[in-house]
Amino acid sequence: MQARVGSFSSLEEGQIPLRMMHQYSKHLLPLRLLLLFLLLGVGLVFIYISMYSYRYINIHNVASSTAATRIQTPHDGCVQESEGLESWIRPPSSLLHAMNDTELFWRASVVPEIDKYPFKRTPKIAFMFLTRGPLPLAPLWERFFSGNERLYSIYIHSSPGYDPEFKPSSPFYGRQIPSQVAEWGRMNMCDAERRLLANALLDFSNEWFVLVSEACIPLHNFTNIYTYISQSQFSFLGAFDEDGPYGRGRYNEGMAPEVNLSDWRKGSQWFELSRKLAVDVVQDTLYHPKFEQFCRPHTCYGDEHYLPTMMTLQSPHLLANRTLTWVDWSRGGPHPASYDEGELTEKFFKEAVGGAEGSCLYNGQATNVCFLFARKFAPTAVDHLLANSFKFLGF
Repeated sequence: MQARVGSFSSLEEGQIPLRMMHQYSKHLLPLRLLLLFLLLGVGLVFIYISMYSYRYINIHNVASSTAATRIQTPHDGCVQESEGLESWIRPPSSLLHAMNDTELFWRASVVPEIDKYPFKRTPKIAFMFLTRGPLPLAPLWERFFSGNERLYSIYIHSSPGYDPEFKPSSPFYGRQIPSQVAEWGRMNMCDAERRLLANALLDFSNEWFVLVSEACIPLHNFTNIYTYISQSQFSFLGAFDEDGPYGRGRYNEGMAPEVNLSDWRKGSQWFELSRKLAVDVVQDTLYHPKFEQFCRPHTCYGDEHYLPTMMTLQSPHLLANRTLTWVDWSRGGPHPASYDEGELTEKFFKEAVGGAEGSCLYNGQATNVCFLFARKFAPTAVDHLLANSFKFLGF
């Protein structure tokens, strides 16, 4: 026993017998494996927690970014994103789109079934300019529109390829819609009108739709025109059963049974329609094909018969059965008279355009304010009209 102790004590400090090292290592190996598995488990748990935390933080940030646009309904506790509704009711930022007519008319005919709007809405008049190219009377219209930006929208259908040069400060700037060829007397002229209506319908704020030409001018200030149109119980489109070669004589029996001779009407191309009637025009697939097939130039003119006939068949009770646009046909011929500055006097606007007392009805009452617009005015008349606009037109 002493020898063994002595031999052990005789070892140099820090040295361990080889046999004892093997025994020590043999006991240490399980501890190392246990530590390795423990570290691996901790690492996996850390990775899982990190991934979960990232996902939670990311979702939380997205939710926080839209929190300002979320409102809670007090009755049912449901949460609704106001941004979703805003994306539906916001008018297009640009009128230039890639939709063809079929797509455009379908999109414009999608209307809500609930009449009450769930948002604050200021009804506007959509002024739709059907023109070949330039708007020479634009300076007069710009003065007319000035200060009423919340109450109107502008849409321009011109010949394809025409590039307007309005200044950014003009209300006409950027208001040209994708256009196609529109020829006098042909149904593609009515297609242009429907295209204007469809583009204007994409703005939910547009409630009334007025068609004018590049030769039209307003006869009153904006406030009076807006009040007249917005307070009317009817839309303004003439639809008359006219006998003779220029009325019933243009009817084609191939239109029956959708359109019979007794339904055939004639009226002015220039109209004002409510939103309901504008939707009816855009979504029409019953009468338009008949007119496209049987109403051809020299025997029939679609712009004079299509809308008057269709509206008479669908909604005669909603029509005032007259136009708001004064035109002088007294000189004869296929086109109305055109006026230059020499003929435009205060007397002209009071007598020729003003109308006699009680010459028309407004909401069932006799009035002498029968026209809000007039045509045709020569481009050279614009300076004269501007110089006398307050005296002639009240603005």
